[in-house]
Amino acid sequence: MAAASQIVPERYSRQILFAGVGPEGQEKLRQAHVAVVGVGATGAASASLLARAGVGALTLIDRDFVEESNLQRQVLFDEADARESLPKAEAARRKIAGFNSEIEVRAQVADLAPGNVHELLGGAEIVLDATDNFETRYLVNDYAVEQGKPWIYAAAVGAYAATMNIVPGETACLACIFPEPPGGAVETCDTAGILNSAVNLAASIQVTEALKWIVGARERMRRTLLSCDLWSNEWSSVSAAHPRPDCTVCGARDFVHLRGEGRPHITLCGRNSVQIHEHSRPVDLAEMAERLRPHGTVRRNEMLLRFERRPLTLTLFQDGRAILQGTTDVAQARSFYARFVGS
Repeated sequence: MAAASQIVPERYSRQILFAGVGPEGQEKLRQAHVAVVGVGATGAASASLLARAGVGALTLIDRDFVEESNLQRQVLFDEADARESLPKAEAARRKIAGFNSEIEVRAQVADLAPGNVHELLGGAEIVLDATDNFETRYLVNDYAVEQGKPWIYAAAVGAYAATMNIVPGETACLACIFPEPPGGAVETCDTAGILNSAVNLAASIQVTEALKWIVGARERMRRTLLSCDLWSNEWSSVSAAHPRPDCTVCGARDFVHLRGEGRPHITLCGRNSVQIHEHSRPVDLAEMAERLRPHGTVRRNEMLLRFERRPLTLTLFQDGRAILQGTTDVAQARSFYARFVGS
């Protein structure tokens, strides 16, 4: 992916004045390519900051679409995006084009998976995690360690924010710190709520660390898992300076998640929803809309279709992937999909 052809000096003049960046650093930013996995709350904030800083090329990857409940914290979206149910990656691309037309932004409306991770992340020099699940984070970790590529973990829920830099061969990887995914019930934005200030804190720290990497100030990068609770004013820092010798990923280089072993084809997707991603096939959305219209309410744009037949709402993407809202019953979701879309 080609970066922008020239720097607009006045646009970045205040950033260039900062000694840590300067003219040479700004040129490195112009030539850089960053991938952001997940363009929800943290991802939208991080993408906005990267674009405004003049990172020349961005790949934005997200499987979801804009809803009204997103607007409290997801800074690249507006009410029109929610009304149209625009895919978040595409809505973000359009907003960024409105305030920085000098950079290149590629929107990928996709679920990052073992089958596409090399294609979607291949051109980026650093990957920023802004996902909402550990399944995808472990996949990114496997990919990054395999490729020797840095990535930055970030999370926010409630008033809590956390972030960690992973530099393969130098620091601990995600599996060094969390050999297994968190057990038991895990709080999400849908269950614990979220402060937009926690989101923006996580994104600001994450992007600053990415800028350090890009401009060459790598000795300044933090080597800890940093977490904080803005409501209770509690901060903690756990060393991640060195890989764990017995780590199965960066030590033994056993990339279970990259191989897709045990990866479910149907997953819970938050907000009383189920995602079906076992089908990978092109869907003619216009034809599907005509077929579904006698059975319920249909809305469509060029990237997705929404079909409401109470109590469920089906959002169908061009690649056959779907999100069923109104249930957490996997069997019910599969049956609804098979009935109206096909098995």
